[in-house]
Amino acid sequence: MEEQKHKRRIHYSGKYPRHFAEKYKELNPEKYGEEVAHVIAKGNTPAGMHIPIMVEEILDVLAIQPGEQGFDGTLGYGGHTLAMLDKLAGQGWLYSGDIDPIESKKTEARIRDKGFGEEIWQLRNMNFCQIDELAQEVGGFDFVLADLGVSSMQIDNPERGFTFKSDGPLDLRLNPEAGITAAERLADISKEELTGMLQENADEPYAAEIARQITRRRWPIKTTRELYDEVAKALAKVELPPEMKERAGYSTKKQALAREELIKKSSARVFQALRIDINHEYEVLYEFMEKLPEALRSGGRAAILTFHSGEDRIVKKAFKSFFQQGIYREISQEVIRPSKEECYRNSRAHSTKLRWAIKA
Repeated sequence: MEEQKHKRRIHYSGKYPRHFAEKYKELNPEKYGEEVAHVIAKGNTPAGMHIPIMVEEILDVLAIQPGEQGFDGTLGYGGHTLAMLDKLAGQGWLYSGDIDPIESKKTEARIRDKGFGEEIWQLRNMNFCQIDELAQEVGGFDFVLADLGVSSMQIDNPERGFTFKSDGPLDLRLNPEAGITAAERLADISKEELTGMLQENADEPYAAEIARQITRRRWPIKTTRELYDEVAKALAKVELPPEMKERAGYSTKKQALAREELIKKSSARVFQALRIDINHEYEVLYEFMEKLPEALRSGGRAAILTFHSGEDRIVKKAFKSFFQQGIYREISQEVIRPSKEECYRNSRAHSTKLRWAIKA
């Protein structure tokens, strides 16, 4: 058998790695636990990892008992799945769904390495809105979790195109093997349609200005930084919001920093709106909320984590409607938010809202 050549890790200039592929320690957390712990202690998420949000609050809501059957609709890095498996204590079944073929394979390997076999845990390559098909196959669920956030691994990897912080192809697909990319979507969209998308999916206050700038461009936008640059051009001369203007005062430097902050916030909303659109996230969530009651057994508990107002409105409205019909015997009247301590440890937890329901 031919001996495999040893591959040296990528070297980088300077004291710390700046690019995703160079972060060899953080990309192998099991091998470099001490370094990863140091990054987390500083309130950052190591590259290629995802820190599960509101684990204790979710476990309180789901009240998992050994012998029960559950569904984690969005596997991601597997943090919530592992916490639920621990609660089952070797008795019962847990199914986890995920449409990302890249990250789900990595997560499956990590969970199998921890000793969880097919007899208690199964991964299904499926969209969580297909919960009805799985429930019909396995007999319904005592507890269900849907974490609607994008995993940090997807955000951090510039090849996935989820952020303007690193340059990469403008993709944004949760499943990179299906559908069209965000670049392809922008190449064939009218100003009116893009304006509506930015308003509906992200409440973008400068939707008209950004849509006008993007749609009048004479060549296609192909990368994340190109899209960021177009947002910057669109907002180069708009009047700063009153609170930003007051904070900046007459300082030229502070005004420039305020405009940079404005551009970054709008860019984040533009990326969010595009991601929701090309992955049909609202349609998928509507479908899931409609099917959820039938997938739950009597007394079954459901917990849903949302990360922006559009998602939360859909979840709140569906829970309230089914509660009024007597299908749910109890629902959360107010959202549960992560603690200040968790937000300090994990900055990506800030916008999280948890809602729950119990079937009659």
